Amino acid sequence: MTDIQIWQWGLVIASSTLLFLVSPWAKNTNQFFNAIQKKKAPNTFLLMSSLVISWIFAKSITNAANLGLDYGIVGGVAYAAYYLSFVVAGIIIYKMRKEGNIKSIHHFLNDKFGTKAVRVFSILIAIRLFNEVWSNTMVIGSYFGDIGSSHYYWAIIIFTLFTLSYVLKGGMSSSIFTDVIQTGLFAILLFVILFYILGPQSTFTTKEVLSSGVWSFEMGLNLLFAAALQSLSYPFHDPVLTDRGFISSPKVTLKSFLWAGLLGALCIILFSIIGVYARAQGFEGQAAVEVGKAFGVIILLIINFIMITSAASTLDSTFSSFSKLTAIDLKMGKNLKFGRLSMIVIAILGTLPVFFDAAILSATTISGTMVIGLTPIFIFWKSKAPKISFHLSVFCGIIFGFLLVFKVFPKSLIFTDGNHADLLWINFWGILCCLILYFIPTWIKK
Repeated sequence: MTDIQIWQWGLVIASSTLLFLVSPWAKNTNQFFNAIQKKKAPNTFLLMSSLVISWIFAKSITNAANLGLDYGIVGGVAYAAYYLSFVVAGIIIYKMRKEGNIKSIHHFLNDKFGTKAVRVFSILIAIRLFNEVWSNTMVIGSYFGDIGSSHYYWAIIIFTLFTLSYVLKGGMSSSIFTDVIQTGLFAILLFVILFYILGPQSTFTTKEVLSSGVWSFEMGLNLLFAAALQSLSYPFHDPVLTDRGFISSPKVTLKSFLWAGLLGALCIILFSIIGVYARAQGFEGQAAVEVGKAFGVIILLIINFIMITSAASTLDSTFSSFSKLTAIDLKMGKNLKFGRLSMIVIAILGTLPVFFDAAILSATTISGTMVIGLTPIFIFWKSKAPKISFHLSVFCGIIFGFLLVFKVFPKSLIFTDGNHADLLWINFWGILCCLILYFIPTWIKK
């Protein structure tokens, strides 16, 4: 084991031990599933911090840095467009709660579209949560060893177990409380890295960052517009986000979501500057890793710690959301024992794909396309659409997702060039088809 790996293990053990010690112990289901402590729901700061760090995944900041390497600052802005999801979800959930007295996403779907819709939706979000486990732990593993090496696999397994240990204590309460600590660490560590890159001792300037990309479809705008389109549906299949939309008051929730969207997007753009710097230096490969190596051991360890922090936050949120899905939303066992057992199950199942060749970025982009059928369901949540509308729209979105996976979409319907052009236009035509299919039964009735 190298000196770097020893330090890395030290960071994992130290941070995990700290989070375990400070995590509250949930004594009842309200604390475990809804983060209610001393009869109080999370305030704006707690909820905002939890939202931001839960969505700054290890894979998302890896992608942000790599997109900065590929496209300059345009790549970072393009990826940050996914944070429009917070604005969309915040406003829709606020209106649902204020105007419809809706208690949860599953409550809305069951009342409007019935139990079959709830089952279909639950499968979609279970897949989402399943993807979140392996796609984040794979990033952690890659910092400890080459893919397929024993160091790589042991890092993933041990990191997952450490994270599982502290979230088992308090469920959602542990997740939200530790998120505040993780958000603070992320902000401090990101500041240190940017100081090294843009500080007075560096020849790399802010002007170079701002002029580093070309605002064209080929150089990042395909992804930007695709992310904006997916933001109309993407947040609603992520229970890590939507669970937090129903635990505080509607006003606190809306403020938290709007601030989280702004600050989350800013964090992604700032982290992409690492990739922009790598681009300017002519580096190749994983941008964050190469920049860390260029600046020496300290910065490399700081980047590693950022990955550990962000991955742990997303992982603990995933475990708590899966627990709530099975125990509360699907009513499979509304007690603490079942809630904790379900966390162990998703931890095991979600780790299995790391032993296969899974692509990190595709976990976000493909799953985002698969659920574009949710667009009309939530954007037009007050419409009088019948039950069949849900299924027509959702399965239309899934079909377009498979068209993206198998790359069989007609090229004549793709009107831009470059990377992610197929992603953009498949989402565009897919959402259009979903909207039409969603409203056809209503038009026929008339």
